[in-house]
Formats: sequence, structure tokens, C-alpha cells
Amino acid sequence: MSETRGLDLHATTVVGVRHNGALSMGSDGQATMGETVMKHRAHKVRYLYDEKIVAGFAGATADAFTLFERFEEKLQQYGGNLTRSAVELAKDWRTDRYLRRLEALLAVGSADQLLVVSGNGDVIEPDDDIVCIGSGGPYALAAARSMVKHAPDLTAHEITAEALAIAGRICIYTNEEATILDLKE
Repeated sequence: MSETRGLDLHATTVVGVRHNGALSMGSDGQATMGETVMKHRAHKVRYLYDEKIVAGFAGATADAFTLFERFEEKLQQYGGNLTRSAVELAKDWRTDRYLRRLEALLAVGSADQLLVVSGNGDVIEPDDDIVCIGSGGPYALAAARSMVKHAPDLTAHEITAEALAIAGRICIYTNEEATILDLKE
């Protein structure tokens, strides 16, 4: 899932994995402007709601910060209920004149749930507890699924780190400077 409203969201990879009782979400660190790499160690994942929720973004940075703030407000309003907060954010994002112009995707997770939220009004919970967004997302998704199937003793953190590294070696808009955040059940 790397498109919203026909806009190809490149310049990042975000991976979220729930595995063996833990959640790990990480991103690469590359920030680009056009065809130029502007930063190598950008942080595109963050803790929200007293470090009980992790969120990552793909898309325009200023738009992502706006969405992080709005999502944090929804989490406060709905007592940390991830699904309700994501649905309400998606509704606002789709219908609000200002928010509609934001170009980003969010991956959000708690110890017991992972979701992707888009400006199209989508709130998607993956069947396999793995979310990957951004231009390197398909590469990271394939890598993470393979590791979960063939190396089930790996931790969520290890799977996330390796999936990001693999995507970083394939996708020109993704580097190998990862930031990874973890939650345990």
C-alpha cells in the first residue's frame, strides 16, 4: 500500500510487525526533496499516548506532523482506543477541507493491534500483523512475511530491522539508517 489519492508516496519505508507478544515499528532515515537526499537520519516513527501507541508516516513531513498531532488528539479523546481513534481521524481526514490536502499514510499500532490509515478514509488491519508503507513497503513486506514464516523465533524487532535493511538495499528512496520503536504486551 504505497498510494493515496493517486500520489505515489516515495522517499521512505515504514515497517510494523506484531510477533510473539511484541510490536516493533521502524522506518528508514532518508528524507528527500525532489531527487536530492536532504537528511540521512530523519525520525519517521514516534511514540504516542504515553508510549502505548507507536505511529509511523510515509509522505510529506509537515503533513505527517499535522496528522500525528490530530491522531494524538483522537487518542486522548477516545481514551487510547486505537481503532476508534483511527476511524475518527480517517473520517476527519477525508472530509475536512484542510486535512484532505495532506499527502501521507500512517501506520499505527498498539501491543494488540496494527492499522494503516489513509486520507481516502481507509483504516486497514492486516491479516498477518505486518504493515509496510512507503516506496520500500512492498520489499519490506515480502521480507517480513518470509521471516515470520521461515524464522518464527526471531523477535518483532529483529524482523523489523532486517525488513528495513532489505528494503534499504533495493529501494533508492530508502536508506539503512533505521529508527525502531518497540512495545510489549
